[in-house]
This record gives sequence, structure tokens and C-alpha cells, in this order.
Amino acid sequence: MQSEKELVNARNAIVIVREFDAPRDLVWQAWTEKEHIEKWFGPTGFDTRVDHLEFRPGGEIRHTMIGPDGTEYPSKGTFVEIDAPRKLVSTDEFGEGSEEIPAFKDVKLPEAMVTTVELEDVGERCRITLTISHATEVDRKLHEEMGVLEGWNSTFDCLVDYLATVARGDKK
Repeated sequence: MQSEKELVNARNAIVIVREFDAPRDLVWQAWTEKEHIEKWFGPTGFDTRVDHLEFRPGGEIRHTMIGPDGTEYPSKGTFVEIDAPRKLVSTDEFGEGSEEIPAFKDVKLPEAMVTTVELEDVGERCRITLTISHATEVDRKLHEEMGVLEGWNSTFDCLVDYLATVARGDKK
């Protein structure tokens, strides 16, 4: 039987599971190295600029997704746990100035999110389980209303495409 804390956490979490046609080590590199992140991260049509990456527990990542219309969406996080190439846990926050973005002007942004990325071998493929934990059920619902599921699934589609280019040896 689940404890009350586990039930509350499950109610406040969004979980997405996807498999990729690439070995876990390559998926880990794509997820954790600046030169890879900038080539796939973000929904279709977005570019990403990694502004700062200090990949260690307690280190920070700051990146900016740039929409098709040029709007910049800053984000930041702190690495909480790194267990290469199996698990990565980090805080996840909207970056400074997010409240000024026209699409977010009249929206309460979710706060205190924690993202857990778990990678596991599935034969020669890799399965990612992405869990986005929210402080409250209200924050989870706010995030869902903003399109987080669609955004992450589109982002994972971009990762599929990027991994295919790497497998072919293409320069992208």
C-alpha cells in the first residue's frame, strides 16, 4: 500500500516514458552535453542556447529556448543528483524575465518543479522515464494547461531526429 506522501507525490507528478533507437550512453551524452543539447532540446521549431552549464551536483544549468517568432524563454535549474548514465535529477524553474513574456503575462507559472530523468537499456535501445514533480497539485495542473505534455513529446520527437543524425554521422 502506498503511503500518503507517495500518493501526494504521484498526484503532483507528470510522467512521460519514451524509447529511443540509440544506446543509453549516447542518449545520456545528448541530454547532458552542451554541444548536443543545443542541437535538439525544445519543441519542434524552437532553438536552444545553453547559457551556462556546470554539470555536477549543486551545479547550475541556464538555457534559453527561442521560439519560431524569436521569443526567448529562459529556464534554469540546479543539479541535485547525477548517476551517469542512469539518472539525473534537477530543479526546474522558469528563468528571470519569464513573467514578462507575452504568453505568460496573465498566467501563474508553476513553481518548485523537480525533473527526474531515468535512462535504462532496452536491448540496444534506451527508455527514458521523465518525471516532473510539482510542489502542489495546482502547480501540476497549471503546467499541464500550459501544454507541458505536448511540449515534452515534441521535444522528444526532436531528440529522436537528432539521435538519427548522430547515428548516420551527419553534421547538424
